[in-house]
Amino acid sequence: MGRRPVVVLTHRVHRPILDMLSTSCEVIANQSDESLPPSELRRRAAGADGLMAFMPDRITAEFLDECPRLQVVAGALKGHDNIDVDACTERGIWVTRVEDLLTEPTAELAAGLLIGLARNIPAGDRSVRAGRAGWRPTLYGTTLVGSTIGLVGAGRLGRAVARLLRGFEATILCSDPAPVSSAGEEGPEMERVELSELLERSDSVVVCAPLNAHTLHLLDRRRLESMRPGSLLVNVGRGSVVDESAVAELLRCGHLGGFAADVFEFEDLSRSDRPAGVPEDLVAMPDRTLLTPHLGSAVASARIQIEEHAARAILQVLAREVPDGAVNRPPRTGSAVPTPAV
Repeated sequence: MGRRPVVVLTHRVHRPILDMLSTSCEVIANQSDESLPPSELRRRAAGADGLMAFMPDRITAEFLDECPRLQVVAGALKGHDNIDVDACTERGIWVTRVEDLLTEPTAELAAGLLIGLARNIPAGDRSVRAGRAGWRPTLYGTTLVGSTIGLVGAGRLGRAVARLLRGFEATILCSDPAPVSSAGEEGPEMERVELSELLERSDSVVVCAPLNAHTLHLLDRRRLESMRPGSLLVNVGRGSVVDESAVAELLRCGHLGGFAADVFEFEDLSRSDRPAGVPEDLVAMPDRTLLTPHLGSAVASARIQIEEHAARAILQVLAREVPDGAVNRPPRTGSAVPTPAV
């Protein structure tokens, strides 16, 4: 009887995923609530044929050098900036990600964060819990109806956010280096403008952009200062697209009306200079900030689908097939294998 391939799961998955992989593989799972220490993860992955990785993992060239049998890193994630794709490609290792399954849940949360921020929902909740005596004309917010909302990033996530916000009869602006369709099934009608115009015209700005070399601190202090006084900022893309320290300063001085985020700079493991946590100044302004712990994909049915997608990609590679969601083309897979759409 031949050796069963070894698959390492870096974080907790649902039972059906364990059953799916265990049929043909030896599964080494981490079913705790915590990330494994780096040394323990390296130890487990040393003999792995497949690895299911999550956002808290950092897959570097040095890590890969200790995994000589590794054939695939299947990301249960969309943004894959924490995985060194070039290093994987050089070593003949497939990298996959989940493109669509996180889009709708994250767009839904973006709309919720924007509404919560605009209508002072967190502050209102705290007021009621503190024993508010009754109705008083306080906690006035802003309305999204008829407003101008700018989307930084108009890919799948940006278009999904736009579809949800259309119900507010809002003017939707978008800024994205890639072509954006405004008709048919491609997405809702959006007015494409330069980033500078978007920031100057928008009452609210929603960040939907991934993190890469071009988007790191795309919204830096200079650009944030160009936003309309009192405008709202929501980040559901990647934390480091926004300079959080600058956001805190502009909230404190009153230039920004509010900030909501589901993603933070400290989460971006691709940055060696990432901060240790959420800036204390943001945490200390609960009436002007709304902060959630990466709830974008925290929908049980969606998480199972995400994990299933990653597990299927692992099984496809082990069966010498092109995996779903491939983001690279390892050279040693042979010319007979078709090149995946990236």
